[in-house]
Parts: sequence; C-alpha cells; structure tokens
Amino acid sequence: MPYSISYNRDDESDEAKARWFQSLTLQERMELFSSLTDMILENNPRILERKRHAKPITRSFLVLSKASG
Repeated sequence: MPYSISYNRDDESDEAKARWFQSLTLQERMELFSSLTDMILENNPRILERKRHAKPITRSFLVLSKASG
C-alpha cells in the first residue's frame, strides 16, 4: 500500500477516507482488515467474550423542524 503524509485537512474528511479505501485492491483491504483485527485483539483479547444485549428500538420518533420564513 502506498503511504504518504499530507497536511491538508480535506484529506481527513470521511469522503477522502472512503475514496482512499476504495482505491485499495481487495487484497490490500483484507490485509488492512486483518491488521486492524490483530491490533484490536492484542489490545483487548477479551473483546470477543463480551455479551451483547442489544435490543431493537420499538418506538417511533417525530422529527420537528422550524418552518422557514
């Protein structure tokens, strides 16, 4: 993977990061995924032991906005 240093704030936007990621080959993306997974597991080996208690949201929300004018 080509690495470079940039001091441009625009290169830190989500869009710029997405373009960079999309420019990688499938193999480079998988290597990056594997490296990140290894780093996470090295820093917190018990992360996979956590129980997930996610519950779906059953409520609905009404979004209000101020009328222009």
